Amino acid sequence: MERYLQILSVSLEAVFLNKSRSILTALGIIFGVAAVIAMMAIGNGARQEILEQIKMVGVNNIVILPANNAINKNDSKNKEEGKSQQKKFVPGLTLKDAENIQKVIPTVRRVSPEIVYHIQASQNGKRMPAELTGVRPAFFKIFNLSVKNGIFFTQQQAMKGEPVCILGPEIAAKLFPDEDPLGKQLKAGNIWLQVIGIIQGLQVNKKAEDMGVSDYNRSIFTPLKTILLRYKDRSLINQASLVGGGEQIVVMGGSVTVFSNDQQGSGGQNNNQLDKIVVQVKESSQLVPTARIIKRMLIRRHQNTENFAIKIPELLLKQEQKTKDIFNIVLGAIAGISLLVGGIGIMNIMLASVMERIREIGVRRTTGATQKDIIFQFLAESTFISISGGIIGVLLGVIMAKVITLTTGILTIVSFWSILLSFGVAATVGIVFGYLPAKKAASQDPVESLRHD
Repeated sequence: MERYLQILSVSLEAVFLNKSRSILTALGIIFGVAAVIAMMAIGNGARQEILEQIKMVGVNNIVILPANNAINKNDSKNKEEGKSQQKKFVPGLTLKDAENIQKVIPTVRRVSPEIVYHIQASQNGKRMPAELTGVRPAFFKIFNLSVKNGIFFTQQQAMKGEPVCILGPEIAAKLFPDEDPLGKQLKAGNIWLQVIGIIQGLQVNKKAEDMGVSDYNRSIFTPLKTILLRYKDRSLINQASLVGGGEQIVVMGGSVTVFSNDQQGSGGQNNNQLDKIVVQVKESSQLVPTARIIKRMLIRRHQNTENFAIKIPELLLKQEQKTKDIFNIVLGAIAGISLLVGGIGIMNIMLASVMERIREIGVRRTTGATQKDIIFQFLAESTFISISGGIIGVLLGVIMAKVITLTTGILTIVSFWSILLSFGVAATVGIVFGYLPAKKAASQDPVESLRHD
């Protein structure tokens, strides 16, 4: 053991005597390891974001939204035949659509119809804009939402359309800053609702919003039937108003409210009773077939008009994850190549070092050093350089990951396994690429080495 410790001491002394060369030799390993860790951190962050987004949009969900540009499959045919027809009533998304999907399609587990209105919420002189969302109890199960305080709607409250609500955390904090909102009343639009619960906060990003997920932190949830009974039911708009346009006069909580026509549906009127239908299927493999059946069913129910859009968030997110994985593999391969180049650099420098130190090798051989001793000496030098470069590279990689997050907002997660892998590769590179120079040094003839100037 003393023999090897002495040889190791000689190796370290040689490394420190040539500090500049050793640092330049280690640069390839340093940047290679740092790049591997940074790339894997970006990949881990992207994967985590996808998982969080899937959790936000729910598992195995199909989202049905009204489409602004309705596509009537009979329009082109009618134009070619030169027929002038009176504009037909084309129904939008309705509660009956949701109920038929639940009843007819066997692969469906739950259906959550939703109605959303932008209102002013007020309580005790405090006001703020909010989204009033009418839902059924299945909504909270589909999106895995939980209450921080209070309870969800009961079936009785949902069926009777009672004036109760569940608040998002931001609404609760702003309207009830110094008191417990449970059991209290707030005014949502023109209707007073009793608070029965506060949901657990959930951070919703832009990607999730594009897929039909609302920011629940600023939402007020009330039973769907409460919206239809006490606010506005767009399915009650008659065919004449849809064809002629104009304004609607609706009684809401004893007061008269005038709604102007939204540019949706036929006749420039928003004739969608629902703003969204979320369908949860039983298995992921059934997502695409179920979406096809839903599309055919709704086209048939909507007078052969495709005035809706169907999204499958989970499949879109998984496709995005696949794309990101491919991108990360390419970046990881580039980082791996830099490690390979660093290893080749170590081999070249060590080979040059052997040629410079031929006389030293001869002296050591004549004073009793064996070929194994010489191999161990040069192999220890290359391994020390690569391990040192690996340690510095790990630190640099972690710093790079943090800087990427701070400067670009891209989530990065440095895992223990990425550090272990990159450090292990760095050590292996030192051993593998250091062996050839070490073998060349050991094979030098002692007598010829002593004659070398």
